Amino acid sequence: MEKPSRQAGTAAILISLISNLLLTAIKLIVGVLAGSQVLIADGIHNAGDVIAAAAALSATVIAKKPQDGDHPYGHGKAEVIGSAIVAVIMLIAALYIGYHSVESMLHPAAEASMIALIAASISFIWKQWLYMYCIRLGRRTNNKSLLATAYDHLADVYASIAAVVGIGAGLIGDFYSISFLMYGDPIAGLIVAALILKLAVDMGRESIDVLMDKMVSSEKLGLYEELVFSVAEVKRIDRLRAREHGRYIMIDVRVGVPAELSIQEGHDVSRKIKALIMEQHDDVEEVLIHLNPWYEEEGEMRQSPRLS
Repeated sequence: MEKPSRQAGTAAILISLISNLLLTAIKLIVGVLAGSQVLIADGIHNAGDVIAAAAALSATVIAKKPQDGDHPYGHGKAEVIGSAIVAVIMLIAALYIGYHSVESMLHPAAEASMIALIAASISFIWKQWLYMYCIRLGRRTNNKSLLATAYDHLADVYASIAAVVGIGAGLIGDFYSISFLMYGDPIAGLIVAALILKLAVDMGRESIDVLMDKMVSSEKLGLYEELVFSVAEVKRIDRLRAREHGRYIMIDVRVGVPAELSIQEGHDVSRKIKALIMEQHDDVEEVLIHLNPWYEEEGEMRQSPRLS
């Protein structure tokens, strides 16, 4: 039966997909009717979000598939691939917004519209709620696709703020005939483009790290090390490695145990180590343990696997 947390994650991404479809339609229709270039640009950005949300939803569905003969470690990295796709779409959106902003500054400022300001404000409130909803659930379930969707919503929050500020500045500039305020829209757009670009780069770097099996933090390794050494039969850790595999972690450990232990006793030690780690860390999916012989004359060589 599917876990409630995974059902909630899928539902959140589905809500995001539907919301992006509605916001895309609102922004493009209002943007065209009101002649607001920034709203049209934001609507096109939202159209990219529809693709991003669809990619995240597909990745989450695939990640829930159980292990099979071709994928013995499960399908967890599908979420990471979905996150990488979202990062690429955000990167393209940042470049597009930046280009559009610069181009707008080279032409006479367009007349601002109150309807466009209202639409941008609705988008800001809607996206802020979606971001808070997705980020909380994503952090609780460690769903990479949902976290990527949340950061995509955050990028949209920035874009909506820029639209509100830009259109608002334009309205003030039109009313008081202040020429430089009429260009508040493209200036704000450039700032937002830079913020979205940073989010995209950070998200892309994290996705690449997981796909390349980067080691987890030294702090986490230290916690695993303490648990392994808490087993009395463990005299030495020869190697300890851990990597993220989507929303869960895979651990490989080689330990030295007394050479006189029987096969059954060694097996029991392995089970004890695995049970200890998995009971203390819900995000650990698998612990692969290799036993090496340890002889009393070697002494208590409890070295750190991070230095070996």
